[in-house]
Parts: sequence; structure tokens; C-alpha cells
Amino acid sequence: MKFILLPILALLATSLPPEKPAKTVTLSKTAIQNKIKGGWAGQVIGCTFGGPTEFRFNGTMLNDYQPIPWYDGYIKKTMVENPGLYDDLYMDLTFVDVFERKGLDAPVAEHANAYASAGYMLWHANQAGRYNLLNGMKAPESGHWLNNPHADDIDFQIEADFSGLMAPGMPNTAVQIGDPIGHIMNYGDGWYGGAFVGALYSLAFVSNDVNYIVKEALKTIPAQSTFYQCIADVVKWHDQFPTDWKRNWFEIQRKWSDEVGCPEGVFYPFNIDAKINSAYIVLGLLYGGGDFTKTMEISTRAGQDSDCNPASAGGILGTMLGYDAIPAYWKQGLKEAEDIDFKYTTMSLNDVYAMSLKHALQVVERNGGHISGDQVTIAVQTPKAVRLEQGFPGHHPVLVTSIRKDLENEYSFDFEGIGFVLKGEAKPKNRSSWGYENSFAFNAELYIDGKKTETAKLPVDFTHRRYDLFWKYQLPKGKHTVRIKLLNPDSEHTIRMNEVLVYNDQSVKSKL
Repeated sequence: MKFILLPILALLATSLPPEKPAKTVTLSKTAIQNKIKGGWAGQVIGCTFGGPTEFRFNGTMLNDYQPIPWYDGYIKKTMVENPGLYDDLYMDLTFVDVFERKGLDAPVAEHANAYASAGYMLWHANQAGRYNLLNGMKAPESGHWLNNPHADDIDFQIEADFSGLMAPGMPNTAVQIGDPIGHIMNYGDGWYGGAFVGALYSLAFVSNDVNYIVKEALKTIPAQSTFYQCIADVVKWHDQFPTDWKRNWFEIQRKWSDEVGCPEGVFYPFNIDAKINSAYIVLGLLYGGGDFTKTMEISTRAGQDSDCNPASAGGILGTMLGYDAIPAYWKQGLKEAEDIDFKYTTMSLNDVYAMSLKHALQVVERNGGHISGDQVTIAVQTPKAVRLEQGFPGHHPVLVTSIRKDLENEYSFDFEGIGFVLKGEAKPKNRSSWGYENSFAFNAELYIDGKKTETAKLPVDFTHRRYDLFWKYQLPKGKHTVRIKLLNPDSEHTIRMNEVLVYNDQSVKSKL
């Protein structure tokens, strides 16, 4: 499989055919800045509000009697005392910073290197992509499902906000800006989540109708994809049950809660899949109906990634409403937090407000718009579907087997199917040294059916770790033997093997 790496703006010039815009919209710079501020502030508000419930309500919703705190000073307190909560923001800001330092034509390698070498902790597709980059793999291979078992996870979805905020009224441009960056860590539905969110932000600059924004943004996603089908169902069920978001939630759970990719979510209630969490974003937007409070409540009470989902919904709605129209209740204490640099960055909200306006104006001019004094005329785009790509085709989870032991020298297991993931971690034996910089790394060989297929480096340092120990997809259907051989056992560190997840070409059907 070959991929061509192109500068992001070159992609903008070559990936889309010339189009005559359906219309133009003229906004003042002040109005655009107000919407950009609303977008970033909405993210912070949603992330803060949903933080205490993140992945505590998996496969269930938060009942109405479940209190969710909100008070003056809460945002600043959380930013100071729990800065790691804002991975939605500091990941976004990594890419904004690259555009600021290297310009809009910065190649994807600049973004990949900045994110891979950053000091922040990562999980799922982000960490798997980072490991791939640090060990010689380049984007987009780093996000491809054959190299990244978390390719369908939510990661790019939660950090794609920048792409829409850079492209007011230009959803196709927003999607194309995000395309090479999203493929650093995601593929298929994982990429579509970010593409969809970017389009939602973009359209929120030029429409005050959330129903229109959702339906138009979905046109950027191919109808054959499972991501499109999931979100289209949410829209359909909203039409059928327009006043009952909980009925819609149950329909989502019934049809779309099965996990295929993420090894941590398969056979468990935990679900970090992009499409179902995007469904909860849409749930909040549609049933919120433009009301900020209702949108926050619903997107949070839907559960699962209940800080990222209201962050996205709040950012999109904040863009539509503009900063000034976000209710004062939700902005209480925000001013005192706007000059605080997000952890792992040298950027505050006030910094990114200004940077994003500069970038947005540049993108407007590069895409058929023009600026005259304070007036910005945007060449509004008609959404077009991107290419079809689907991760894990023909792979159905059929079995998870517990191991729960340390790898000492060698370990073997048999399975029947077409693929597997060995879950586990390399770590120090002394718990007090976890989370500290540690340069030690195991080296281990993977043998499948007697043939060595890989020699892997397994760092014990958290920011350099390999998220899953070993995996292999697209094997011939049948019985297979897997052997792991440890090349450098160490008395101070260990490799803990937790479970083996097995895939086959057909799902296990219930006989009940």
C-alpha cells in the first residue's frame, strides 16, 4: 500500500474539483471573531461540565436525578487542578501551533512530529499513532487499521475542531484541511468523525439552524459508510421522536453499540468508537434545538465519552451562537481562565482566539472569498462526500480470552479465526516509578504459525508505550499458533499480558 504525502494546502488545491459556490455570505471580522471565540469557549465549557462523568456511564445514560456540578470558578479550578482533562484542547492546539509557526502550507510531517514528540499523555488511536511515528512509520500508515487497532476510535473527532474554525462556511475545505492530520492516528470511521465535526463547525458560521447544519455536514461523509448510516439513523429517529431524546438514545444503543475495532471496548460496555459518540453529539444538537443548556445536558447524559461529546456539541453550538450569546450561566468564571496556558502548551484561550481568526481569514482568501476592510465575504461551499474507506472489513470479534500473567521468556497460544489482538502493557515492576521518564524498552518477537512476522520494541515509559502488545489481521481463516519470545528479560520491568481478542470472518450468532 503506497501513500503520497502532500502539503495540506496542496491537497486543498488538488483533491477537490473547482466549484462555483452556491452563494456568498458577508460577515464582519468582529462577527467571525465572536463565532471563533464561541467555538473554543464552548469546547472548554463542555469538557469541564462533562469531565466528572467521562466513561463512568458506559452503555447507560445519566438519569435526570444525577447531579452534574457547575459553579463560578469551576473552569479555572479544573484547568489548574485537572489539566489532563483538556486533551480535546491541547491536541487541537498542537495543530493550530504548527499552522502558526510553519504556515498553512505546513506538510503533514510537521503536525505528526509535533504531536508525536509532545509531552502530554495519550490513549487509544492517538497513542497507537504516536508509537508508530516514533518507531519509524509515517502518516497515513500510522493511522491505518492494519497498523492501529484503534483506527475507528474517537481521537481525531475530539481534536478536529480547528479545521472547521479555520474554514468558515467552507465544509469541503475544513474536511480537506483535516484529512492528512486525521490520518496520522485514524482511518475510516475514525477519520469520518473528525471530518464530520469539522464540517459541523464550518457550517455553524453561516446557519442558525442546527437541523440544517447536521444534515448538510453529513453530506461530506459517504453514504456507504457505517458512520454515515449511524448518524443518518439519529436524524431519522429525531424526526420520528422529536421530543424524546431518550427514545432516540435507546435506538442508538440497540443498533449501533456493537464495538468492532477498539480492543478495550469489544465485549465490554466501554465504547470509544467515533460513530456512536458522534451520535451523542448529534443527539445533543438536535434535541437541544439551539438551547445551550439542553445541548450540554443531553450530550453529557448520553454517557460514554461524556466530556468530549459535550465539548464538541458546545463548540459547534458556541460557533453558531457566537461567544456573546452563550448564556452567562455557562460563561461564569471563564474570563479568569482565558489567559491560562493549557498544560503542555504555551497557548491560552485568548491566544487561540487571535490565531484562529488570522488563520480563518487566510483560508477565506485562498478559497474564493475576499476581505474589504472589516467585511469578509465567504464563498460558501456545497458539501461533497469524500472517498469511501472502512476499517476492519470482514473482521468480526468472536472471543476474548483472559491471560492475566507476566511474560517471562516465551508464551504461546492457539486460536481459530482470521486475526487477533494481544492486550497488555510493558511497565516497571515498582509502581512508584510509573509515569516517570524511563528509557528502558523490551524487545520481543512475534511468531505466527512458526514464522517470525515482527520484532517489536515495547517501551515502559507511558508516553512512548505501545498501546497493545501485538496484533495481526487478515490471516487465512483457520487455526493459528502465536508465540511471543522475549529477547531481553529484565528484573525491574515486566510485560503484563491481559487478554487475547480473536476475530473471524463471520460473527457468532446467538441461538436464543
